[in-house]
Amino acid sequence: MSLENNKLILRAVEPEDLEVLYIWENMPSFWKTGNTRQPYSKFALKEYVSRINSNIYETGQLRLMMVAKESGKTVGTVDLFDFDIHHSRVALGLFVAPQHQGKGFAKAALQLVESYVFNFLKINQLYCHIAASNKASINMFTKENFTKTKLTDWIKSESGFEDVFVFQQFIRDYRDKELSS
Repeated sequence: MSLENNKLILRAVEPEDLEVLYIWENMPSFWKTGNTRQPYSKFALKEYVSRINSNIYETGQLRLMMVAKESGKTVGTVDLFDFDIHHSRVALGLFVAPQHQGKGFAKAALQLVESYVFNFLKINQLYCHIAASNKASINMFTKENFTKTKLTDWIKSESGFEDVFVFQQFIRDYRDKELSS
C-alpha cells in the first residue's frame, strides 16, 4: 500500500528529521492540546528517533512525516496512537507547520490515513480530539463527515477550561463515503 496522493507522501521518521522535530516539538503554542509541558532536548529527540519502532501492533503508535510532493519539503506529522486492537480503534493527531497551513496538507494527510486505517489495518474507528478554538480543524473534520461529540471543559487554557470535540469516523461511514465519491 502506498501512502501518497497527488499532494503528499507519508513516510517513516528518519534521523534527518531530528532538526525539524526539535523545532516543532518545542513550540509551546501547541502544547495545550497535548500532554507536553516542557521542552524536549535534542538528545531526547535523537534517542526517540533512534528507537522509534514503526510497528503499530507492537508499540500502539505510529508517527509519519508529511512530505509535500511538489516541493519535497517536510510540512508536518501524522500520529496514530492509542491503537486498541480489541476495540478496533485508533486515535489520530495531525500537525501541519504554521508556514504550511491553509494549503490542504491536513486534508490530504487525513485522506491517506483513512485509507490506511480502514483498508489496510481494517480498524473500525478512527478518532481525534480537537479543541473548540481550532476552527480550521473542526471545519475539515465536519466536511469529511466525521461524527462530532463534545467534551465539556476538557483542556486547561489561559482563560480557564476549553471544550474539546471528539471526531469519529467509522469504517461503515468511510465505505459509504468512498462509494459516493
